[in-house]
Amino acid sequence: MLSCEGADFSKVLKRYDIDLQVEMTPQEMAAKLLPADPVFHKVAEEVMYMRFKTVGPVVAQAIKERDPLDVINKGLVAGMEIVAKLYAEHVYYLPEIMMAAKTMEIGIALAEKQVPGGRESKATIVMHAAEGDPHDIGKNIAAVMMRSSGYTVIDMGRDVPVVDAVAKVEEVKPLFISGTALMTTTMTAFPAEAKMLKDKGYNTPVMGCGGAVNREYANSYDLGIYSEKAPQTPLIAQKLLDGYDWQKIREEWDNIVGE
Repeated sequence: MLSCEGADFSKVLKRYDIDLQVEMTPQEMAAKLLPADPVFHKVAEEVMYMRFKTVGPVVAQAIKERDPLDVINKGLVAGMEIVAKLYAEHVYYLPEIMMAAKTMEIGIALAEKQVPGGRESKATIVMHAAEGDPHDIGKNIAAVMMRSSGYTVIDMGRDVPVVDAVAKVEEVKPLFISGTALMTTTMTAFPAEAKMLKDKGYNTPVMGCGGAVNREYANSYDLGIYSEKAPQTPLIAQKLLDGYDWQKIREEWDNIVGE
């Protein structure tokens, strides 16, 4: 008969996933990632710590000392990038993402008023949840990431018919269209959209996302590209801005998202 005497069960019963999640606190991560410039540092902290009640005065003071566009990019957006990192590391979750985004949006609205001609958009993208799919949390998080990175996001919402999604691409000529699907019964919308766009002569990438979608599936149809996590989407978008097409995104996906 086997004996358990002297056995150390701390390793067997250890929750390594939880240990990983709490390995670094927000404060420890902030010390490594917050901007060195004291003005931008303070602005970024407002976003990181979701201080939507005080971000206004902090931004108002910052734009007296720094260029308002820098306050946006080096302060507010930098803070949101830290939030994205905390989310990716399972330190922050959906409530923190949404509150930080609200804080950032308040700050951006104030700073943009001081930018001559307003803040220039990098590009327009279209986002939606697939036809028949009511789940949009992932889409909403990705939209926050894209807006904070300087993109104009046209959010079509949930349960968007394939023909409507294609019509919107024809109308606004976006950098790409992103769709999310949480159910296997709805993810077929993406190859349908891609085929319709291809038949109409468009080469617009169709990004497949969501719990039902994996990289292999997104790569199975022409125009298809993949984003596994919301923070990866701006990284892929930047490569499209740099001139990559959907095929090159597929080829260099691991390098692009840092996997």
